[in-house]
Amino acid sequence: MSQIISSLMRKKCKSSDNGLEKLSMEKIQLILEELKDWSHLDNYIQKSYQFTDHYSAISFMNAVAWISHREDHHPNTEVGYNLVKVKYSTHSVGGISENDFICAVKVDDLLKT
Repeated sequence: MSQIISSLMRKKCKSSDNGLEKLSMEKIQLILEELKDWSHLDNYIQKSYQFTDHYSAISFMNAVAWISHREDHHPNTEVGYNLVKVKYSTHSVGGISENDFICAVKVDDLLKT
């Protein structure tokens, strides 16, 4: 696990009135290089997760909801039969913040074995 990923895993999301800032494109690209299959598009970071069936997709979505509730940072999601698409953005800063990446690494960690 890279130093960046390890650091993000240990952090909790901050509120916008607690020093949260919009990240520069350079910082976004630097972190994205460490994340597998995440991309930046239209003020979101996003990733699609493929599963073998609907039950597995919904189970994963429930786990994402648990992370979102715990971190108080909620993604936009799309759920299909065997696909879950997760998109993060921080509306209060008008773009991508560290919170988005904190949640992204925690969501990815759900599927590590």
